[in-house]
Amino acid sequence: MSLPPDDFAPHAARRRRLQDTMRAAGGGIALLPAARPAVRNRDAEYPYRQDSDFLYLTGFPEPEAWLVLTAGDTDRAVLFCRDKDEERELWEGRSFGPDAAAARFGFDEAYPVSRLDELLPGMLLGQRTLFASLLRDSRIDECVRRAIEAARRHARTGQQPPSRQQDPLPLIAEMRLVKDPTEIATMRRAARISAGAHARAMRHARPGMREYEIEAELLYEFRRHGAQSVAYNTIVATGPNACILHYPAADAVLEDGHLVLVDAGCEVDGYAADITRTFPANGRYSGPQRLLYDLTVAAQEAASAATRPGLTWNDGHEAALRVLAQGMIDAGLLRGSLDGVLESKAYNRFYMHRTGHWLGLDVHDVGDYRMADAPAGAERPWRVLEKGMLLTIEPGIYVRPADDVPEAFWNIGIRTEDDALVTDEGCELITRGVPVDAREIEALMRE
Repeated sequence: MSLPPDDFAPHAARRRRLQDTMRAAGGGIALLPAARPAVRNRDAEYPYRQDSDFLYLTGFPEPEAWLVLTAGDTDRAVLFCRDKDEERELWEGRSFGPDAAAARFGFDEAYPVSRLDELLPGMLLGQRTLFASLLRDSRIDECVRRAIEAARRHARTGQQPPSRQQDPLPLIAEMRLVKDPTEIATMRRAARISAGAHARAMRHARPGMREYEIEAELLYEFRRHGAQSVAYNTIVATGPNACILHYPAADAVLEDGHLVLVDAGCEVDGYAADITRTFPANGRYSGPQRLLYDLTVAAQEAASAATRPGLTWNDGHEAALRVLAQGMIDAGLLRGSLDGVLESKAYNRFYMHRTGHWLGLDVHDVGDYRMADAPAGAERPWRVLEKGMLLTIEPGIYVRPADDVPEAFWNIGIRTEDDALVTDEGCELITRGVPVDAREIEALMRE
């Protein structure tokens, strides 16, 4: 996940924004660690993936690193990282080391991580607030305890360590909600690669294949175009498995007449794409399948039309719900009036999730879905959408066998999901490199 030499500017700008927020709160010092390596089994580790907040602020890809930011009379951005070690590099690959890291990623200073306990106490002195996520990570708790104890022992000229503490992660989450141009460009690339992978899966799918074979086609396309990883565990679900929301790609056989639900996206430089398509294993939707498929597409269109600046996060969900609920009534899945179905939430039987989520460095990205403030005793209002936000729009319908459900719809599970960038006047679905219209999907599968 390395960066070109001139590409630290967006990360430096984000650090300055966080420092401005810290200064507005009275100033202080922030401390954030890199992600820990994770052991898969015995002495084998999972591929390393940097902590999202640390990556957002630094771009630095290595473990055993700490970011220290100060905001006040003097702003400093300091990195502590692994020192150069030729023997270690022989086994694990090259590392930057402090000097190269400072130059490559735009830090004011960089030091070996072995000096953190030595230098941090002095950096704490005279700071009003410590911005650190205590009680979340034992490394932070221990590091802060040692540093404050040392600072108190060696305080000079009446300076003291911080007397206040604030969690910086909600501040960073607010920043991450609106994407900058660099982030949007990266997410467009992830969206383009992921859409191509879904199109490949459609072209190759046929009755008799197994779910994991479809997964393999997706993974091949991700890596072939430079994505470093999947953004989340791939879902390939055929037939009744599509009614299980987080079903993994397993070994079920694609049968003639079944639908295949694929929920998959790649990660590019830390940023996720998230796409779901549902297509017929034999290349042609049956009548009942087409009826419910077109219903989910219509619900997505309604949600997309309600995704624009000035409207709220929840408006798209409500728009999709009305279309889905009316469609369920028309199809005979539900009985009663539209208002009655919505009020009773009878639709939950066939549609039990919301219509989207924030998207970014995490596939379910950070950021509150409601506004911070509300009158005393009132529920906080839904967040108002702004240009530059990125979210998914993903209505679905899942019909399990039941005595009061028309048999023609049994075991049909459908979801249609795209990634939406909020623009000046509406939203752009950046994952439409793979078709969503049923006729276009059938045409693609004939190829």
